[in-house]
Amino acid sequence: MNDRARNIALFAVALVLAGIYLFPLYWMYVTSLKTNSSIFAVPPEFLPGTPQWQTYALIWDEANIPRYIFNSLFIATGVTLVTAVVGSGAAYVLARYRNLWIDVALFVILMLQVLPPSLMVTPIFVAFSSVGLLDYPRIATILAISAKTMPFFVILCRAAFMTIPRELEEAALVDGNSRAGALFMVVLPLARNGILVAAILIFMQGFGEYVYSTSLIADNRLQPASIGMTNFLQPNVVTWNAIMAFAATYVTPILALFVLLQRNIVSGLTSGALK
Repeated sequence: MNDRARNIALFAVALVLAGIYLFPLYWMYVTSLKTNSSIFAVPPEFLPGTPQWQTYALIWDEANIPRYIFNSLFIATGVTLVTAVVGSGAAYVLARYRNLWIDVALFVILMLQVLPPSLMVTPIFVAFSSVGLLDYPRIATILAISAKTMPFFVILCRAAFMTIPRELEEAALVDGNSRAGALFMVVLPLARNGILVAAILIFMQGFGEYVYSTSLIADNRLQPASIGMTNFLQPNVVTWNAIMAFAATYVTPILALFVLLQRNIVSGLTSGALK
């Protein structure tokens, strides 16, 4: 097989895999435009006969989507700020100082990344309840999600810091800067792309988080959009078209942000790969 045929075969495989991966997203948008009866049609309708655009207006009025979206943005922004401020310092230390304790800390960070939220939510709930943080449920949720996303952020930013030569810091120290001054004046500006990409990914995680939000926020007025969709799950009737319309309204801005920044995200994820 020559190179042209191999490239065509690989491209075809990539298209098939992309189609499989994106089909649930396509089905979400299509289902949001169907009637309740056509959703369960056999054989299934891959295109809606008469698009029900009024479903979007209905859920916008009845579900109070702006409030849910605001709560999601509030939580995601708080998670991003906490994770970026604390995680950048941790990533810098892990990238610049190497000894046994640093290696142990990195190992612990990697292990924390694999713990599922469902495992951590109970001890976090008990700990927050004992210190009174549950009286401020959105703050408690921000801290809980930040603890979960911190390892991922630190690992990505550490790779970005490792691409910056130590000689630049040493030159800043020779010029009279302190270690903190070299960090803020030299290192952070050079690592801003990696930090920005990691922050975007953390924002997406915080925007769509469900487990901590549903466990720590009891007040419906403070709940994010990931919980708001469950309002359409009634004991006897499930309005799937309304649920899918809500989900489409909820995820489309994040999808658009990801598409616009995909090149920067890929470059940020691969930064430091050759170190």
